[in-house]
Amino acid sequence: MNTSFRLLVLLIFTTSSLHAREMEKEDSPAAKFIPWLLEQKDGLMQIPFADVIRYSTGKKVLPVNRDDETDARVLKQISTALEEVLARMNQEDSPVQEIGRINEVSGPFENMLQEVLNDTEGLSCDFAKTTGQKVQRSGYPDLRLVDRASKRVYYLDPKLYAIGSRKSSFRSFYFEPKVATNKVGDDAVHLILAIAHEGKRSGRWQFSGWEIVDLAEFKVRLKAEFQGSNRDMYRKEAVVASGTAAEE
Repeated sequence: MNTSFRLLVLLIFTTSSLHAREMEKEDSPAAKFIPWLLEQKDGLMQIPFADVIRYSTGKKVLPVNRDDETDARVLKQISTALEEVLARMNQEDSPVQEIGRINEVSGPFENMLQEVLNDTEGLSCDFAKTTGQKVQRSGYPDLRLVDRASKRVYYLDPKLYAIGSRKSSFRSFYFEPKVATNKVGDDAVHLILAIAHEGKRSGRWQFSGWEIVDLAEFKVRLKAEFQGSNRDMYRKEAVVASGTAAEE
């Protein structure tokens, strides 16, 4: 396991059950984790996405093998589906042309990709379900694609991005590990379906290209933030003094 991720997991799963006095020991998780955290640039930890998936879901992120017959065929089928979807979305009478904000275009794109891929011979595509077998549109991943012949699973996450923003440092991907809302239930290939757009030119959205990105070697950043609410802070037993405003 990646050292930073091991320390993080150790801290999360042990601090909740440790007494405060135990946390003062030099061998406590906090004593090891926080000094290491302070050494990280801007407090950001870079962790392999494959490790995040493995240790939060128990599943493996499989790399794409373009020399493998199944992977090569499925990539070609996804490529064909993307070309069809972009062609439909660029049509003047496409429903997305009536949408004002690009963020609201993602849903129709996902719907059409699911429909086109599900109609592709040899493939089965549906929206990824949670552990409780419920469809949840928010959160990663969006689509679960199955190659019927090999039973191989591919998780797909379509993302729209503006031309010229490829090098942007703003957050464009997130994964929140939770047991109840986990949608990764298989050892699988994980792919981003990136769709480039040129904004709304002459009153129409223009979608100019697509890419398929393998997440097998993807590294994500975790920004550590220790939080507390008013309820946590203003406990009666913690208040050591108080007062009221004097009347005029």
